[in-house]
Formats: sequence, C-alpha cells, structure tokens
Amino acid sequence: MAKVIMVQGTMSNAGKSLIAAGLCRIFKQDGCRTAPFKSQNMALNSFITTEGLEMGRAQVMQAEAAGIAPMVCMNPILLKPTNHTGSQVIVNGEVLGNMSAREYFAYKKQLIPDIKRAFRKLEEYADIIVIEGAGSPAEINLKENDIVNMGLAEMVDAPVLLVGDIDRGGVFAQLLGTLMLLEDSERERVKGLIINKFRGDKSILDPGVKMLYEKGNVPVVGVVPYMELALEDEDSLTERFDQKEEGLIDIAVIHYPRISNFTDFNVFEQMPEVTVRYVTSISELHHPDMIFLPGSKNTMGDLKWMRQNGLEAVIKRMAEDIPVFGICGGYQMSGYEISDPYQVEEGGKIRGMELLPVVTVLQSEKKRCQTKGKIGMLKGCFHELFECEYQGYEIHMGQTSYMLNNSVQNVCENVISENGKNVYGSYVHGLFDHGNIAYRIVKILAEKKGIRIKDGVFEDYQVFKEKQYDKLADTLRRYLDMEEIYGMLREAHLE
Repeated sequence: MAKVIMVQGTMSNAGKSLIAAGLCRIFKQDGCRTAPFKSQNMALNSFITTEGLEMGRAQVMQAEAAGIAPMVCMNPILLKPTNHTGSQVIVNGEVLGNMSAREYFAYKKQLIPDIKRAFRKLEEYADIIVIEGAGSPAEINLKENDIVNMGLAEMVDAPVLLVGDIDRGGVFAQLLGTLMLLEDSERERVKGLIINKFRGDKSILDPGVKMLYEKGNVPVVGVVPYMELALEDEDSLTERFDQKEEGLIDIAVIHYPRISNFTDFNVFEQMPEVTVRYVTSISELHHPDMIFLPGSKNTMGDLKWMRQNGLEAVIKRMAEDIPVFGICGGYQMSGYEISDPYQVEEGGKIRGMELLPVVTVLQSEKKRCQTKGKIGMLKGCFHELFECEYQGYEIHMGQTSYMLNNSVQNVCENVISENGKNVYGSYVHGLFDHGNIAYRIVKILAEKKGIRIKDGVFEDYQVFKEKQYDKLADTLRRYLDMEEIYGMLREAHLE
C-alpha cells in the first residue's frame, strides 16, 4: 500500500505545486516510485495522455519531476473555466458537461467514487503519492462536501504540510489564521508548516518561527527561499504575464481573456536574449519580432475581444512584415470564418481574421490525441522548418478545412502557412518543445533582424527541464527538514 503526504496552502499560488513537484523529485532521487495526485484542478492549461484523455498540466509537471509518464488518474477532475461563473467539467479525462459554479458545488459529491477509483489505480503503481490541495483549506464557505483539501486528506488519511507565502506579506497571519479556522480533527492532520518564497537573512525570521510553534503547536519544517525556476506554475496566477522588458528577440503572445495552454511558449523563455511578453492591448504590443495567437477556451469570444480593442487590425497590418503564428484557437481565429452550429461557444458564425485560407466548424465532440510527424512544405520566412520532426497533442472542438475555389477540403498538414504572408497555423500543442524547431525559429528571427546567434547556444528543452527539477530538489533538500518529512509519511487508508 502506498504511503502518502499532502501539500496544502494558505491561498492560491502559495507554492503548493512546486513544493509537491520538489518532493516528487526528492523521493524519486531516493529510489522510491513516486506519483503526484490532485483530485480536482481548475486550469485552462491541459494535456492529453497517450490514451487520449485530458488532465491538468500541473500534475504533468509533477509527473515529469517524478520521472514517470502522466496518467489521468493523477488528476481525475479538471475544471476549465468558460466564463466568470461556469466551467467545463472533465472527469477521468472526458468531458462531462458545462456547469455553473452553483451547479457544480451541488453535484461534486457525486464524483467521490471517481476520485477513489483514480487514487486506488495510482496506488497500484506508487510507493509514495504526493497529494496537492487547491486554494485554501480554510475557505469556510466551501468546506461542505470538500473533495480536494481536508476532505480528501481525511478520505485517504494523509498527513498535511501547510505552505504559506511570505513574499506577499502576512505569512504568520496566513498560517495561524488557517490553523484557527480548521476543525480540531483537521488541525491534527497538519504535521508541519512551510514558509515559502523567503528573501533575506533567515536569522531575522527565527523569532517569528519560534512564535509560530508556540501559538500554533505545529513545527515549521522549512523556510524555503524565493527560487528562480523556469517551470510551469498555476496558470491563473502566473508571473509570466508580468514580463514587460523586451530582449534582442522580442516575442509577443496575445493574452486574451480565455487564453489557454500558453505553456506552448515556455520553451522560448529559456533562450538567451529572447523575451516572451503577454500583451493585452495595442499600447503593450510595441514592435515585436513575432506574434503568437495562443489557444483559447472561448475562441469566438476572444476574437471579438481582439476586434473590439483594436488588436486584430494591428496584428493584420503587422503580418505583412513579421510572422504571426496561431496555435489551436489562435489558428481558428486566423481563418476566414468560425461557425458554431452546436452552440459549443456562442452559436452562429463570426468572420475570422482572414489571414489563413481556412474555415472552422466547432463540433460537439472534442478531439483529443497525441501526434507526431514531420512538418511539410511551408511558405514565408519559416520555410526552413520543412521536415523538422515534432511531437505534441491536439485538444480542440473545431474541425478546420481549406478554402479552395469556393469549396472546402480537409486540412491534412499539422502546420500550414499562407502564400505571400508570414502567417502560420497549427493545432499541435507542444509543437516547439521537442527537437530544434524553437531554436530554428529564433535563429530565423535573429537573421531577419541582423543578429548573429551561434549554433548550439540553446539547450534541449527536455534536458533543461530536468536540470530545473534537480535544482528544485536540491533547494528543498537544503531548506526542508526531510528527515522530519519522511517521518510524516503514512500509509493510505482509503475509506
């Protein structure tokens, strides 16, 4: 039977995901078969497994840290927000339907059997399961029928590490306030506190650490410094959107309201002298060397948003001089028309940006698959990408077809371009993560700008990420009491 430990936080973005990933890496380095688990994740960044099932990317990142392939049982429930009050509910990798927040709150208790089955399946593989909570366990208005924080900890009898974010301030109030709002039985599960994202001299913090134990009766098992890591974070609160500086090679990603799977562009961030900026207005766009139109959970709505704030018109003008690349929803927007006969999004039809000779019909069934191959013939500045090998995954509701002599035909290529323009489109997420496609793109942009980039400057992205996981583990080993944490591990007893 697997041993378990759970990482909860005082708030969203306290660092649960990275702490859990670091523990996965440490246990893996120490020879334990380790797997992550999060019963319910809310995210617009998702992944498709080899079986064609959809799960949150946070658990994919943690699985990579643990050195194992992602499995949908690591994240049995995924909520993908469709608007401010509702989400698409995905259970065991397949779409259950759309629900308002109130509808889901009333329904979610029915998903407990799915959570238990997923956990049992993971137990068949793992020696240690590192569980991640969501938000805060002290959200007293949501504690009824909780299935992701203390409710889950009780379900599997997991000891809890509680993480607070000192970088935002008020970490003592965060940790003590959370403990005070827990029930006695819940408080007993909290075996250690972690102060995360600390900057400065720890000796100044020592009196506060002592007082935390005196007032909360729970030991502080680590003060973790602020870490500069290039790993995926919570998509709703990522600091990536704050990047404003422009490097020698400047890449702009349009940050529309329902942006999804922006992890497609993380690979470019680790390249020297390249910046990736997420822009929401004309004033932020400036003069980039390339524009990405990313995925979207509401393609028609986000296209309207670009049309209304003027970004569409500016991007169309810029496409005459710089490459514009649409991925998934951004690819659909780049065509001549998007129609929605099944009311998947907003119904009706909408004119596209008319940059690529394609039309899209939104379907009632989502396409989910992994894919790999070689890029076919391309026109424009990226013609050198011909026959580059790629691998990734598709996850979309639309079927896209070529416009040809007033008729349409199926699109077979996974990357297409427009004659006479530097406009490209693809449904493949992760297109740039493998091989040298990202490197070639940046090299082409540099040559176009008159900048010389030496061959071999860019490290393989997968190798780069492995080093980041090792760096994370090394830091946690130094600043966490791992002997104490190993002593907390408890065999799961699923009710």
